[in-house]
Amino acid sequence: MKVSGFDWGHGNTEKCQKHGLSLDEIEQKLLIGPDIKHSQNEERFIGIGKIRGKLAFVAFTFRNYNSETLIYP
Repeated sequence: MKVSGFDWGHGNTEKCQKHGLSLDEIEQKLLIGPDIKHSQNEERFIGIGKIRGKLAFVAFTFRNYNSETLIYP
């Protein structure tokens, strides 16, 4: 799947940054797996990786806008 980038909106930007991580840091490479428990309404995934030596966990889904696939954290 080709992904065009992240879909940062007002709500998810503030939610992610309140944990002390920048948007650039969150967009780094993560180990990706399915989030079966939270995939009732749409397919969701989890990403796990290290940022500044700390373990980071990001839950997200893919959304399509104008023929582009974006990651929506």
